Amino acid sequence: MIAKIGKAGANTHGVLRYLYGAGRANEHTDPHLVASWDGFAPDPGRDEAATLAQLATVLDLRVKQAGDRAPDKHVWHCSVRAAPEDRILSDEDWAVIARRVLNATGIAPAGDPDASRWVAVRHADDHIHIVATKVRGDLTPARHWNDRPRADKELVAIEKEYGLRQVPRGDRTAARRPTRAEQEKARRTGRTVTAAERLRTTVRTAVAAATGTEEFFTILRGTGVLVDVLHFPSGDIRGYKVALPDDTNAKGEPIWFSGSTLAPDLSYPKINERLAPARSTTADQPSGRRRTAWQHVTDAATRIPEILAQADDATAQAHITVLTETLDALPLVAPADYKHQLAQAATAFERASRSRVRAHHQQAQATRRAVKAIVREPAPKDGAVLAILLDAILLAVVAAQHWHHTRHHDQQAEAARQAVEHLHAAYLAAAVQPLTMIHQRGLRLTATVQQRQTALVRQALPDLAEQILAEPGWPALAASLADAEVAGRDAVAALAEAAAQRELGTTASVSEVLVWRLRHLADLAPQPALGQPVSAPPQVQSARPIQQRRTR
Repeated sequence: MIAKIGKAGANTHGVLRYLYGAGRANEHTDPHLVASWDGFAPDPGRDEAATLAQLATVLDLRVKQAGDRAPDKHVWHCSVRAAPEDRILSDEDWAVIARRVLNATGIAPAGDPDASRWVAVRHADDHIHIVATKVRGDLTPARHWNDRPRADKELVAIEKEYGLRQVPRGDRTAARRPTRAEQEKARRTGRTVTAAERLRTTVRTAVAAATGTEEFFTILRGTGVLVDVLHFPSGDIRGYKVALPDDTNAKGEPIWFSGSTLAPDLSYPKINERLAPARSTTADQPSGRRRTAWQHVTDAATRIPEILAQADDATAQAHITVLTETLDALPLVAPADYKHQLAQAATAFERASRSRVRAHHQQAQATRRAVKAIVREPAPKDGAVLAILLDAILLAVVAAQHWHHTRHHDQQAEAARQAVEHLHAAYLAAAVQPLTMIHQRGLRLTATVQQRQTALVRQALPDLAEQILAEPGWPALAASLADAEVAGRDAVAALAEAAAQRELGTTASVSEVLVWRLRHLADLAPQPALGQPVSAPPQVQSARPIQQRRTR
């Protein structure tokens, strides 16, 4: 169930006229009262002698009596809606629910003879509207502070007691929902998303790509977005607002949105905090062998599940934020074939990027720099590089989903789950071509090499070996094991570590998952051409272990 409490109003009769009317699209059927403050309120829906004016008058009685002491906006309006799959509740059920919500919010505490006057109107099977006037019997204002979260908390209990769908709850960190007017305007202009949603995506992408606030504004302007930077009298930046050239009001003026209006983490102070120069640490210093930005991002994504499992919440939230920036950046550099799926994954995961936990962004700045570098670095010609990265990101998003779920961040966990679906589709599309090439090379392995790789699998993963050897993806894994040995890696150690990165019981193909993990952990070069023979592996005693890049 979802409770939606609107802004306070001043026209009781106007609200009732809408509730008892036909609706914007004639969707209201049989409007009638299911409950009221005393059980005797006139019902224009069921009593032919009752009128809307009479009902408004009795609701407004104490407002009139209070005179100047009454609040200007005295109408409290709350709709309570069941989920589409929930059973149809009776009028009696809805009456009980209305009273529980009114009690929880403080509008009409149970047993209080001076509580505000209210009515609950039902004009559809799946929801009711509660209308109250915010003046008590003692002519003092109703005390309904923090009514939204209190209503939500009560609805959680109601869902459990009535056996209804338990709706994911928010924590006030979600982006603003589009208004009905914005949605209708988008439809009129032939768009599927509103101007605010388009701007939010554009701003998020600019944050992911920018290395500082000046570049952030430059990138925004380069997309064609109108940008107005606001300053304090001292000249320091205090904020910004953006608009789309084709989104105007009745006067033809641009409709501006501040960053904080688009989303809580897109305010200028929050963006400035994320883009602030990082303090250099020894972990950030380059190692002996130069690694590309793509490899650095893959390394970072591979470490995220372990960080989320072990680090403090502030550090974990910082890595979830930078994971979001990774998803925001990928559509800029991905091939067109799966750019759309990656964009959908980024949009879905956006809700998972924020929680009440304050992020310690300095802990993730090294990863943030690598993300920004892939936007500027040529995309790798080897398709396996992107497939490996997507596999690592997919695992990181699953870990983020679990992190949110264990902390009861319901909306964030659901957003991560949706992102997983889009990422999986993108991963499958990205993996087809490179996996096919590796697979065909595996089929060309000599019998001696095949026997050796079979023995390696049985040695490294005795419990999974027979399943892996029977899978269609086994030739690709065999080729990757051969590549690891040719590169002088300890193939047994690499394969065991690849399998230890995640549980493999739910994956469709263990061998395919291990191909990408192995190629990443063994730091294999781009795959050889299809016709290039696989060299014989070096002697076992000359094999060197893989570089241990994971945090233990």
